[in-house]
Amino acid sequence: MTQDGRRLRGLRSREAILEQAVALASVEGLDGLSLGRLAAATGTSKSGFFAHWRDKEQLQLDAVEWAARQWTEHVVVPTLRAPAGVRRVFALHEARLRFYEDGVLPGGCFFFTVQAEFDDRPGAVRDRVARAMGEWLGFVRHQVEQAVALGELAGDVDPAQLAYEIDALGEMAVVHSRLHGGELSLLHARRAVLQRLRALCPDPALLPED
Repeated sequence: MTQDGRRLRGLRSREAILEQAVALASVEGLDGLSLGRLAAATGTSKSGFFAHWRDKEQLQLDAVEWAARQWTEHVVVPTLRAPAGVRRVFALHEARLRFYEDGVLPGGCFFFTVQAEFDDRPGAVRDRVARAMGEWLGFVRHQVEQAVALGELAGDVDPAQLAYEIDALGEMAVVHSRLHGGELSLLHARRAVLQRLRALCPDPALLPED
């Protein structure tokens, strides 16, 4: 029992540190993570960090994993409740915008920050960030492919192109909402994707009008 309790406390401590690491990295990037600052923010001793991570790179890699899990829980999973097809494609975009609007992370988006930080820096962290971003874009593309297969998007739609456009508008919402005021920027990002989907949908009534 004592060993199990110790393991559980260790797991909770690790998760608390990763949650704080992802929040800080959304503002300052992964290189901005300081063991001292994380220790102070989570009430963990510096020596406690070395029980979980052998070096800073492993902490960064685990932070990427945690951020991907957080994104799945907040954005991907709720979307799956929508019917497959064009409604799910739009629900995915709305879930993403809701993630930003709810202020889940102080910097808006972990992946937007760290992909700009590591895009020109070869190594394990860049590879893991690239894989996470590729998986996300692949998920969006798959939803578009399903909508085309169901006849809810025009047959000549290029799923990869449309997925890229949807993702780009989501990323732009992050930048503009931080610099120019969140509500209007998120509204524009929502409306842009909605209008694009309605124009490509044989039955626009499946989607909201505005």
